Amino acid sequence: MIHRVVAIGGPPGSGKSTAGRRVASALHLEYCSAGDRFREEARARGLSLEEFGRYAEAHPDVDRGLDEFMQRRAKAGALLDGRIQGPLCRRAGTPVHGITVTAEEAVRARRVADRDGVPVPRALAEIRSREASERARYLRYYGIDLDREPSDLTVDSTETPPDGVVTAILKFLEAAEGAGP
Repeated sequence: MIHRVVAIGGPPGSGKSTAGRRVASALHLEYCSAGDRFREEARARGLSLEEFGRYAEAHPDVDRGLDEFMQRRAKAGALLDGRIQGPLCRRAGTPVHGITVTAEEAVRARRVADRDGVPVPRALAEIRSREASERARYLRYYGIDLDREPSDLTVDSTETPPDGVVTAILKFLEAAEGAGP
């Protein structure tokens, strides 16, 4: 049993969702993804992620509603996949293992291009736009600058395959509280 929330964040294309799903499965944790929920809302409104991000810039209720939804799931035995969930847990006083998965921008763009079936230059422009939008919104709504937020563990997935990222996270969690698959 994990005695804290496990929050995995990181930029688009870093591999946080892949790692999050696999870690949740290995440890039998409830998995909840902010990105999945954001995409569902974008689709429901007939908008692309970039368009919905611009919409969210003018409508704080989008992010606040998503973050409230995620934070209601912040409990021991849950893994929250979302860029800002670890910092939000810390600010709420919720015990959390804050983990960041990162990768070089070119690698992330290639991954997003493969995932979304778009050319790499378009994927790169989209992740840059998305990151800038999110950075501005997180600062405005919560005073959170993800570049300055502490992380309990950071895993660079640039040259580390998904299994290696998952192994690093599982080893960290095992050392932090004796958890094992």
